Amino acid sequence: MHPVIYIMGVSGSGKTTVGTLLSQRTGIPFFDADDFHSAANKTKMASGQPLNDADRKDWLIALNNLAIKEAGKAGAIIACSALKEKYRLVLQQGLQHTLFIFLKGSFHQIYQRMQSRLHHYMPPALLQSQFDILEIPEDAVVIDFEQTPEDAAAIILRQL
Repeated sequence: MHPVIYIMGVSGSGKTTVGTLLSQRTGIPFFDADDFHSAANKTKMASGQPLNDADRKDWLIALNNLAIKEAGKAGAIIACSALKEKYRLVLQQGLQHTLFIFLKGSFHQIYQRMQSRLHHYMPPALLQSQFDILEIPEDAVVIDFEQTPEDAAAIILRQL
C-alpha cells in the first residue's frame, strides 16, 4: 500500500496550491476534496450556510474510499479541510500509511486571501465557522501559512 497524504486546513489556507505542487514534484496523483462535495453541499455553502457533521458524512466516506483505492495504486495527495479529529479518523480508516499536513494560519491572514479568490462557492463569510470547529491535529506536520507553496512542498518532501 502506498501512502496517502492529506493536506488539511481551513478554506483558503492553500491546500490546493500546495497539494498540486507536491503532486508535480512527486508524481503522486492529486485530488481536491472540493470536487467531491455534493451539489447540495456546494449550494448550502454558497448560500452562506456552514456544513454540519451530517452534511459531511457521505463526503468523508467518499474521500476515504478514494484514498483506499489510490493507496493500492500510486498513493494520493488529497486536499481536504479535515477540520475535526473524528473527520480525520474517517479519512484514514482502512489505510496503513497516512500523513496529515496542517496548513496553519490566522483568521485575518486567510480571510484576506479568500477575499481575492474568484469563482469559489465557499464565501469568506463562512471562514469563521471553520475556525470555530477546527481541532488542531496533534499528529500532523504543521506548516505555517506564511511559507511559500514551494517551501511548504519542500518541507513535506523532507517528511516523506
